[in-house]
Amino acid sequence: MFFLLDYMRKIKIKMKRFYYTYRSLRGISEYRELPNVNNKSYFNNNTALGLNCNFNGMAISGGGKVTIGNNFHSGSECQIITQNHNINGGSIPYDNTYIIKDVEIGDNVWVGNRVIILGGVKIGEGAVIQAGSVVVSDIPALAIAGGHPAKVFSCRDSLHYEYHKKNKNFN
Repeated sequence: MFFLLDYMRKIKIKMKRFYYTYRSLRGISEYRELPNVNNKSYFNNNTALGLNCNFNGMAISGGGKVTIGNNFHSGSECQIITQNHNINGGSIPYDNTYIIKDVEIGDNVWVGNRVIILGGVKIGEGAVIQAGSVVVSDIPALAIAGGHPAKVFSCRDSLHYEYHKKNKNFN
C-alpha cells in the first residue's frame, strides 16, 4: 500500500510541474529548452530564458525585458518588477506614464525565497541572492548579496566555482 501511495504522490508532483510549466509558456517570449516550473509562476511577454531554468514560484511583471541565463534557480514567491509609475510626471502622487527598465540575470544564479528584483538591475554570473532581499542595484559576478536593499557581503570561492563550471556540474 505504501508503494502505491508513494507512486501516486510522485505522479501528482509530475502533473503539477507539467501544468505550471506549460501554463507559464504563454508569457515567455524566448527559451532554449523548457523551463522547470514547480509552482505557480507568471512571466511578462518579454522574458528570455537560457537552459536549465528552475522556478519555484516567480512573478515577472512590467513591460521591460527580462533575460535569465543558464542554470537559474529561484525560491518561492519571488518577483521581478520592470515597470514603475512615473512620480515626476504631471500628477501627484504619480501620473499615467511608466518608467520601464530591463533586468539581466547571468548564468548559474541562485535567488532565494521572496526576493524582489527591480528594473534596471544586472546580476552577474554565479551570484547568490539571500532570501527576502530587495535588489535595487547591480550585483557583481560570484557575489553573495542580501538585505534591504541588497548589499554584497561575501563572495563565492572562484576556484571552486570555475572547477565545477568546467566539469559541467550543474544542478
